[in-house]
Amino acid sequence: MPNNREAQLESLAESVRNLTESPLYTYRTENDYAAVFGEGNIHANIMVIGEAPGEQEAKQGRPFVGSAGKVLNELLGLIDLEREDVYITNIVKDRPPDNRNPRVGEIKLYAPYLVQQIEIIQPKVIAPLGRFAMEFILKQFDAFEKQKISQVHGTVIKAQATYGEIAVVPLYHPAAAFYNPKLQDTLREDILTLQPFVA
Repeated sequence: MPNNREAQLESLAESVRNLTESPLYTYRTENDYAAVFGEGNIHANIMVIGEAPGEQEAKQGRPFVGSAGKVLNELLGLIDLEREDVYITNIVKDRPPDNRNPRVGEIKLYAPYLVQQIEIIQPKVIAPLGRFAMEFILKQFDAFEKQKISQVHGTVIKAQATYGEIAVVPLYHPAAAFYNPKLQDTLREDILTLQPFVA
């Protein structure tokens, strides 16, 4: 595999684009969608991980560009970051039909690509957005705590990656603010937990 991060990530993205064994591949091609690999600073301290792309994301091939993306951009602005300063991706790289939750098999299929993205970028902090992303990341780093996101959101959880110690900071998914306006203040408070990791 190529040495530099950009080449490694592009090789990985190409593999995702050609993932014909994915049950979501046909849905992608039938709807003229794109795979959504990830984007941002490939040397970022902070990596933001969602669960799966929505319709706008699949149309543009970019993560978090719809309504939830606008909320995410605003939240990052509270700690003086642009979205280009962090790296943003999802566990599942293709849109599930009707925005349903990713299935276990889909997560299992796409997970190795996310794990490799983390290995290549080597972030100091991972901010999983929402329950699915939180559970996957905590389990991946053997920091699995049997709590709900309502109990650990905005908490710094220390974990060990192959390249050193990292912090996992679970956050509510930005879309949650649409369904529960009370969570808007919580999201604003929780994003401040990332402030110490801003270079």
